[in-house]
Amino acid sequence: NGGGWINAVGLSNPGAPNFAKMIESNQDVPIIVSLVGSVPDDFKMMIEEFKNCNVTAFELNLSCPHVAKVGLEVGDDPELVKKIVTTVKNSTNVPAIAKVGLGTTNYLNTVKTAIDSGIDAITAINTVRAMAIDVETQRPILSNKFGGLSGTPIKPIALRCVYEISSKYDIPIIGCGGISTWEDAIEFFLAGASAIQIGSAIGDNWINVFNDINKGILQYMKQKNYSTVNEMVGLAKKF
Repeated sequence: NGGGWINAVGLSNPGAPNFAKMIESNQDVPIIVSLVGSVPDDFKMMIEEFKNCNVTAFELNLSCPHVAKVGLEVGDDPELVKKIVTTVKNSTNVPAIAKVGLGTTNYLNTVKTAIDSGIDAITAINTVRAMAIDVETQRPILSNKFGGLSGTPIKPIALRCVYEISSKYDIPIIGCGGISTWEDAIEFFLAGASAIQIGSAIGDNWINVFNDINKGILQYMKQKNYSTVNEMVGLAKKF
């Protein structure tokens, strides 16, 4: 859809107990485990499953736009966000990241609530609620009617959000949304992200996209005489 994807696949995964067993022997690879739930105890129980795993961080999905009673519905409720983040921080010493998106309320309110509750970092943004209609059958293409739009069409929106969060709060940001080239990655760094996530681009270029983007970033850093990514983080904010 214009270079993007609209999905409503839910949150298919093997479940916390099974995934914990899959990564239990890992000692070397940094792993960020994504958690989604509807109440604080959901997150507490999932974290307990990973107590014997070498987990780098837990990312709290407060922004999935197409699954009822989780994701955006949670992120749009400041009191629930506060309770979830507080519960997570009281349940583990592993850093916690809040993944935010564009819901019915100002996403910056979700960011502020998460920060005030002790979150360690922010991921911005999740997919954007969207839909598509088949003109022949005249009905929504997705049985769920709405799905999450990802890919290149949402990059300017995601970039704006990263810039706004970085300008307003002093907190590490993982930028995502439409990153498919090394230039995209650099834009997110300049806007204030210190790390990035890549998803939809894998569908076009498979795992080659990681090497291509990494190579481009390293070449850019050499050209600009940067020794670390941090040297370029947020530079666009000075203009």
